Amino acid sequence: MFAYEIHRMRSAELRAQADRERLALAALRGRRAGRRSTGQEAPVAESHSKGSRRHRFTRAA
Repeated sequence: MFAYEIHRMRSAELRAQADRERLALAALRGRRAGRRSTGQEAPVAESHSKGSRRHRFTRAA
C-alpha cells in the first residue's frame, strides 16, 4: 500500500510539471505570435567569437 501511495504522489508531481511546461510553451508561442503580428523583427544574434574566423573543428584530411 505504501508503494502505491508513493506512485500516486509521483504521478501527480509529473502531471503538474507537464502542465507547467505546457503553460510556459503556450506563453512563449503567444509572445512570438504577438511579435509577428506587430511586425517586429527578432533581434539579431551577436556572435561570441569577437570577429574570429577560426572554425570550431579541424578539417578532415
